[in-house]
Amino acid sequence: MKRVIPIAFAAAALAAVAAVAGAGTAASKTQPTAKPTIVLVHGAWADGSSWSPVTKRLQDDGYTVDVPANPLRGLASDSASIAAFLSTISGPIVLVGHSYGGAVITNAALGNSQVKALVYVDAFIPAKGDTLIGLTEPPSCFAAPPPDVINFVPIPGAPDGVYDAYVKPSLFPGCFANGLSARKGAELAAAQRPLATNALSEPSGEPAYDSGIPAWDVIGTADHVITPKSQLAMAANAHAKVTEIDAPHLSMLAKPEAVTKVIEQAAAATS
Repeated sequence: MKRVIPIAFAAAALAAVAAVAGAGTAASKTQPTAKPTIVLVHGAWADGSSWSPVTKRLQDDGYTVDVPANPLRGLASDSASIAAFLSTISGPIVLVGHSYGGAVITNAALGNSQVKALVYVDAFIPAKGDTLIGLTEPPSCFAAPPPDVINFVPIPGAPDGVYDAYVKPSLFPGCFANGLSARKGAELAAAQRPLATNALSEPSGEPAYDSGIPAWDVIGTADHVITPKSQLAMAANAHAKVTEIDAPHLSMLAKPEAVTKVIEQAAAATS
């Protein structure tokens, strides 16, 4: 009997350890996957505040949201800037781009294994070698002689022929901000950030969506900047899951609920 007591005690202890280990394994199996970080990239003639209604909704739903500044200095340099920002994030990323920001994320995500989804919102989705000028088709209000659409401002120290491009304030509300109030369009026109003109003709590089990153696309059927027809063609080339909504080019301001829903669908698909 003197030997039975320690043996029984040891057996009980081992059983307890096994039970705890088993419980830990079960807990790890049921533990929800951490939500991805949502990175929102704004387009030309805008800044991060254009994402504010969507940012608020995503944060309310428990997502970490980053809205880095898009420098608007050129496609290659802007893409490198966003790629550098992405390299500082731990864990999975859903990368979202509006308008010109779509071209930026297409390049910035290449080679980054943490980017699990690309979401385009009224955006350019370029193939290799495409340019913004080449992807802008009638009846886009930008498919016009540049002096009719753009005010050109010199950039001190810039290469010859490179200017800051501002959308003409008279054109901005009806073209870029249609679907919003005239007052809001005028406010956005006054606060617009310029795009360096070299970005308009700079060819896009190898697209990240060809590396296996799945894509989603929100297309506003009242977009006057990038025609819905051209957006659908680009989405098909990228094999993107398309959601069409009755919204203008700035759909994240006009219909933030619908845009947020698609971003969260992409985020859910990463888990």
